[in-house]
Amino acid sequence: MPLPQTHPALVVRSMRIPDPGDLVSLIPADADSPVSWLREGDGFVGWGTASAIQTHGTSRFEDAEQWWRGIVRDAVVRAEVDLPGAGLIAVGSFAFAATSESGGVLHVPSVVVGRRNGVAWITTVSTAAELPATPDLPRGEKPATPTISDVHDGALSGAEWTSAVGTAVQRIQSGALDKVVMARDVVVRTEDAIDPRYLLRNLSESYPNTWTYSVDGLIGATPEMLLRRQKGLVTSRVLAGTIRRTGDDEHDLALAASLARSSKDLEEHEYAVRSVADALSPHCSSMNVPESPFVLHLPNVMHLATDVAGVLHEDVSSLTLAASLHPSAAVCGTPTLAARDLIADLECMDRGRYAGPVGWLDADGDGEWGIALRCGELENPSQIRIFAGCGIVAGSQPDSELRESDAKLVPMRQALGCVS
Repeated sequence: MPLPQTHPALVVRSMRIPDPGDLVSLIPADADSPVSWLREGDGFVGWGTASAIQTHGTSRFEDAEQWWRGIVRDAVVRAEVDLPGAGLIAVGSFAFAATSESGGVLHVPSVVVGRRNGVAWITTVSTAAELPATPDLPRGEKPATPTISDVHDGALSGAEWTSAVGTAVQRIQSGALDKVVMARDVVVRTEDAIDPRYLLRNLSESYPNTWTYSVDGLIGATPEMLLRRQKGLVTSRVLAGTIRRTGDDEHDLALAASLARSSKDLEEHEYAVRSVADALSPHCSSMNVPESPFVLHLPNVMHLATDVAGVLHEDVSSLTLAASLHPSAAVCGTPTLAARDLIADLECMDRGRYAGPVGWLDADGDGEWGIALRCGELENPSQIRIFAGCGIVAGSQPDSELRESDAKLVPMRQALGCVS
């Protein structure tokens, strides 16, 4: 889609409100384009479309950034709440590959309800000609549970994907590259329409310490914060190296210790940390990159994790930073170009917006962007494609990687009600 030459000026009002309780339950049943960004009960939900743009190709980030600058320049903002996510914001997600038909989207909701640090607010966005009143906030009716009619492999069967992973290991062992991230997809069909609120409720309740997101039909709960930009500081959480939990606390502690010592997983993690640090360093005057990772415990898996932080020396937006970080070794591989080409050769699918940046930014360029993991993309009202990926290095065992991918599919399968 070509960039619009003109757009109506937006009028934005943010006002403080009493705590509305569960945010997901505020989304109307017939909401147009519901969005969310939630963690441990805080964040925001929204609906309606005040303005939006779709972009494509190698310039998908730059075109969205240019459009957003025009929106910000012309907007009239009246905000009595000065917290991240209040005021004028856009929510977005972008395709993993420049060649993807999915492209990218930035979406300005008409209504946003948020909460952070015990303070709640509502933001309404309209054109100057509309000036709607602040809407009431009735609770939406309880979303219906979808009836699963079919679950099947996507582009590759489990056996075919395992074979592709074996080929990738051979390529790595030959010296062609150091690491590649191989993804697979599973298609879930239902007898009735899938209500996004049903997925958001289940994901936010089951995985509260991840970021539960919804943007233009892409719904998930990511544990990986690609970056947060706030008042001149940028932070990024890197996850690479995974082991499945058993549910036995004592056994899981032993597994966590083995993960922290695993040469294969430490190697995979080092590549991912290095790629993030190298991408951020040109924008920062100083950086902190911990020497060793910690083990992040999630309900279904454990990851090696490292938090990278930097002080920005230039006025660059969170969206531009996200573009500079994408794709990191955590979702692509090392070297990037070699890994990207191998992914295109072996995965046999368009990832769409899976493994691309997903998040939000405000009028100052601050914002939060995760990597679209543990997610599904609605292909029509009664069909969703869910994804999982695994980092492959020289010591990877294809059968083990298949089991790891199954573990990473669990959040979306559970959220849909298909746990078999």
